Amino acid sequence: MTDHTRGRVLISGASIAGPALAHWLHRFSFETVVVERAPSLRTGGQNVDVRGAGREVARRMGIEDDIRAATTGEVGTRFIGPSGRTIAAFPAGTSDSGGATAELEVLRGDLARLLVDGTSDATEYRYGDRITRIDQDDDGVTVGFEHGPDDRLDLVVAADGIGSSTRRLVFGDEPEIRSLGLETTYGTIPRTAADDDWWRWYNAPGGRSITLRPDPHGTIRAAMSVVTDRKRERAGSERGDLDAVRRRLHAVFGDAGWEAERVLAGFDHSEDLYSEAIGQVHAPRWSDGRVVLLGDAAYCASPVSGMGTSLSLTGAYVLAGELAAHVHHRDALRAYERIMRPYVAKAQQLPPGTPRIANPRSRLGIAAFGTAVRVASLPLVGRLGARFATPPAEAIDLPDHAHLE
Repeated sequence: MTDHTRGRVLISGASIAGPALAHWLHRFSFETVVVERAPSLRTGGQNVDVRGAGREVARRMGIEDDIRAATTGEVGTRFIGPSGRTIAAFPAGTSDSGGATAELEVLRGDLARLLVDGTSDATEYRYGDRITRIDQDDDGVTVGFEHGPDDRLDLVVAADGIGSSTRRLVFGDEPEIRSLGLETTYGTIPRTAADDDWWRWYNAPGGRSITLRPDPHGTIRAAMSVVTDRKRERAGSERGDLDAVRRRLHAVFGDAGWEAERVLAGFDHSEDLYSEAIGQVHAPRWSDGRVVLLGDAAYCASPVSGMGTSLSLTGAYVLAGELAAHVHHRDALRAYERIMRPYVAKAQQLPPGTPRIANPRSRLGIAAFGTAVRVASLPLVGRLGARFATPPAEAIDLPDHAHLE
């Protein structure tokens, strides 16, 4: 690393993990540059949870109150039966980790904006560009870009999501992206007087589900999911041929009932529509020389885990701290992986049958699922079940890096 700063680091991706890493690297006296292929900050996206260790990291960043001020206002989860009536309700959690709806529930885009705004004075953000070449040697990394000139840095961090193009440049197909057999399409639709502040979940035969969630902007965040055996060539979001996505949704959900017609009509005009093949990233190693993986690019646990944001925030804190604590980057990257691996393994270990158990194919399966959630909503059963259903958000001993600032 260089002398006056601890080093110059390029981060690919300006969502959650990248700007969170920039925050900590600046506090530990690194110089940071973030490159983002989108032409500007992407403020879309659905609800994310800040739980357990991730919430403790937010406290140490000094942004916990800011996140609380930006929460969605979601009061809990309601499961909707075939008749349109509520069959079970689960109030939002009141602890750092509990509940299907976390106490700190925030839109991905709102959290990304908070993180970027908090780091933009000390971090250079380059939008509308991406890394196309990485050449390493003993002294550093030379990086080529699609639009900008080459740059010379000490370290490159791939934090650009499950389908990371930066990861592919160095690791190729080595990381395994495991499909969970579920495709979900997200979008924002108008709110009506009939909407409330519950997360409403409805199942239709054929492994289909529709969910509606409140946001703090006067609209509704909707999602349509379907169990599938079809595997896309590349995991991650589909933002290209949205007309094809809309046609597919109309074909699949046209007879689903409940709010399907309303959501389909809303998606026809939604400006932030995107479709995602739900999966996990299992990488045998998270670093290669001076290139390291972070967040979903390294260890995506999938949205159904409830752990993606906590893994990103925690991983950013651990990686930055270990880089500051070690003289050589190789030792730092080994320590980062040693600390984070057990936490990631627990986060990726989903309950048996997930996500198919919550998206039954048959009417009989839907009835059985409805009975299960109704029983689980009973006070005594709920308290026992919460021990098994709550994500393992606290399953890590966070290092104390305060002395490194």
